[in-house]
Amino acid sequence: MGISNQEFLVKDVPSVDELKPKIKAWREQEKILDQWLVKRLDTVLPVVMKRAGIDCWVVCNNEYNEDPVYWTLTPVSQITARRLTILVFHLKDDGTVERFCLTHPIPIITDFYQQKWTNPKGQNWNTSRLYGENRYPVEETQMECLARVLKEINPEHIGLDISDTFAYADGLSHSLYQRITAELDEEQKSKIVSAENVAVGWLETRCEEEMAAYDDIVQIAHTMIAEAFSNKVIHPGVTTADDVKYWMMEKTVELGFTPWFDYDVSITRYGNQHHEGDVVILPGDMLHCDVGFRYLNLCTDTQELCYILKRDELDAPQDLKDALRTANRLQEITAGEFVEGRTGNEILAASLAKAKEEGIEPCIYTHPLGFHGHAAGPTIGLWDKQGGVPGSGDYPLYNNTAYSLELNAKVQVDSFGAKLQMAIESDILFKDGKVYYLAGRQENFHLVK
Repeated sequence: MGISNQEFLVKDVPSVDELKPKIKAWREQEKILDQWLVKRLDTVLPVVMKRAGIDCWVVCNNEYNEDPVYWTLTPVSQITARRLTILVFHLKDDGTVERFCLTHPIPIITDFYQQKWTNPKGQNWNTSRLYGENRYPVEETQMECLARVLKEINPEHIGLDISDTFAYADGLSHSLYQRITAELDEEQKSKIVSAENVAVGWLETRCEEEMAAYDDIVQIAHTMIAEAFSNKVIHPGVTTADDVKYWMMEKTVELGFTPWFDYDVSITRYGNQHHEGDVVILPGDMLHCDVGFRYLNLCTDTQELCYILKRDELDAPQDLKDALRTANRLQEITAGEFVEGRTGNEILAASLAKAKEEGIEPCIYTHPLGFHGHAAGPTIGLWDKQGGVPGSGDYPLYNNTAYSLELNAKVQVDSFGAKLQMAIESDILFKDGKVYYLAGRQENFHLVK
């Protein structure tokens, strides 16, 4: 029975290598991402600027000290800012957004933005060749050009990336803030506001193409974990937790992806003994992993569980399966409290209350997912802040956003002689008032014989 079960387990586990033909080469990724950028600039940015009540957004940064939003606003080949790079976005009365760049003449960015700094003071770009009759008649510095552009568009508000709450919206350096304000007149300076809600809204909102692509990206993560948590990778008594961890990290890099954090594989043994690193995996162990990578600029973040069958077992113990079901139920409760307009703290409080009513011992630390792993948007609990998270927890839930449904339930499991922390994490999409599990979720243990 044990041998046939082992053959069954290995036979039915997919290989992540089978997905390689679907994974785009870098050249194709660049085309896709630049197309998405145009789509996002045309459809996402007007919505978030209008929602934030800001009709002008200025993103200003130096090479190698880029604003966190900068790389999401520029083509793939624009890997860093060039010297000082300034982007200006103007929401017009007709609902469209004008896009300007005030930078050195770099074709890869001026294909996406209208160049406004065309006659630099004290520099020789051979501008007659670059701009011809479009050259601005007066020599000016970049900051003088910014002040001129702001006068020309005459916005009601000038949003700068300054925020006490979100790091993603706090990308303007102090020195650049001083340079900007030194050049603006008093009327312009009086219009300066935090662009926090524009930056966060831009980062968190997914366009239709991104949402369509997200399922298959997360499916790659599920497939990788399924193979790692199988006899294809694990040889009980020989393989260590770190062997499994680094197999997944190497596979991630081999596929051309970027891990956005150091993966984790840990062992829970009878008596709630916790092990990781170069500890050998044994029958009767429960394994836990935490895996996240970036592909097509979208991050995954997934935690799943595996059980190592004992010699006389064909399945995980029933009470351990019941414990996983309890964690699944906590997912359902939390997802059920996702209502557009609610803050992260409101979702957290409602979820915890309902879980406790059902006799669950919950801990919820769900976070937005997207360009970053711990991404922009409402924080729905932290493991050490179950009473709410001031600031980021007060931000509301919006449509067309993605999250990592991360949480745990503590459940007594007699077969392990202890109360276990059943930690799982599934990636979800919130669209049109509904929660969708991206590529599904774990409802049964991965099994290794």
